[in-house]
Amino acid sequence: MIYQHLFDRVKEKKVVRAALIGSGHFGTAIVTQAQSIPLLEIPVIADRNIEAARRAYQRAGIIDEAIVVCDNRASALRAIESGKFVIVEDSMIAMELPVDVIVESTGVPEAAACHAYHAIENGKHVVMISKEMDVVIAPILKHLADRAGVVYTPVDGDQHGVLIGLISWARSLGLEVLCGGKARNAEFVHDEAKRIVSHGRHSVTLTEEEMWALNPISSGQADRYIKARREISAKLPQISNSDRCEMAIAMNATGLLPDTPTLHVPVVRIRELPEVLCPIEEGGILQVRGAIDAVTCLRSANDSGLGGGVFVVVSCENDYSRDILTTKGLIPNSRGSTALIYRPYHLCGVEAPISILCAGLLNVPTGSTTVQPLVDLVAKSKRAFKKGEIIDSELDALITPAKPVTDGNPVPFYMLAGNQFSQDVPAGTLITCEMISQPSDSTLWSLRAQQEAHFSVDHANS
Repeated sequence: MIYQHLFDRVKEKKVVRAALIGSGHFGTAIVTQAQSIPLLEIPVIADRNIEAARRAYQRAGIIDEAIVVCDNRASALRAIESGKFVIVEDSMIAMELPVDVIVESTGVPEAAACHAYHAIENGKHVVMISKEMDVVIAPILKHLADRAGVVYTPVDGDQHGVLIGLISWARSLGLEVLCGGKARNAEFVHDEAKRIVSHGRHSVTLTEEEMWALNPISSGQADRYIKARREISAKLPQISNSDRCEMAIAMNATGLLPDTPTLHVPVVRIRELPEVLCPIEEGGILQVRGAIDAVTCLRSANDSGLGGGVFVVVSCENDYSRDILTTKGLIPNSRGSTALIYRPYHLCGVEAPISILCAGLLNVPTGSTTVQPLVDLVAKSKRAFKKGEIIDSELDALITPAKPVTDGNPVPFYMLAGNQFSQDVPAGTLITCEMISQPSDSTLWSLRAQQEAHFSVDHANS
């Protein structure tokens, strides 16, 4: 692919060195895959769980004698210079070591904000895996990185990063992106003989009168079918807050916005996507031309799925070009006016090295060149909370236009965790700023305020 040609053009041949902060599932895969990539080394892992970091190196085939635990910069530097693999509990040590890229994979918004900020201050590129922080302050971190001459980028391998790349590719070809999105990992499997739709241990049995809704969607009938399927599948697992988080990141990076704050999340077969996720005037369900959404893939037990994949539904102004799209492999809608391009996988840490190498060798992001604070992921209470309660996970996420974090405005979802409610909050309430006790010393909150000042959020979303 073109990446190798670009890497080969780098005049100063070098190996990119990266420090990984957080050695969970995603981060571990980066370490294991790096062993097969001559241009990439991961000589440092920072993790409070020393044994988790050690396991990541062991899974990469690194012997115990080559792994050194260090508690200060001097000893870590000596170990790296002698060819050892270093584990540090204090992540700030990694900022002062001879690495080109900081890969942030803690999943903890406050920690990720601190790590990204200090990495940029220390002249390191940042590859961001922690989407929980990215959805809150990516625009200001991208701005600070640009000003410092380093890269801040979401990671290839997670769905929002892969989707941003797919949308960019389609636009580079001059295609109109009518809708981009991700498929939920959860897929609904239809057993027609038994009249059952299931996901794992969860299932619903359809009546004879409901069976029509799972037939292929007829031209111009998308809204009717999708509403019926939504009712049928209501008792099956629904979209997660994490799914909406990823789509909000992609919105801020691409400028495509949600058609509805909760997303439509239609239950569709792969071949039905271009029929459904296109504008109403094309027979679909979207009110706008250009949106981001998510889908639940409907399939039989023997069908290929889309769980874990991303897609774009595109259109083309020129009739001749559009005919090529729909006769050379893309799935069209019934009118032949839209077509589906999809990628049925994302490979997490196995493909994340591309983002690291693009930053370290080419000084370019694999994400968008422009990131704007267009939308926020915000929260509604799933249950009633009492004054003084610590905010927990019993919240539902929705996507709204970005607003300053001030009284009367909603607080971004991932700025809430660990704070206390300052008043009683009924179930079903949109959580706004005056309802919580704000932290007195938070890098996340401080950078959010800086973002709002820099981008004039009120004006941008007026």
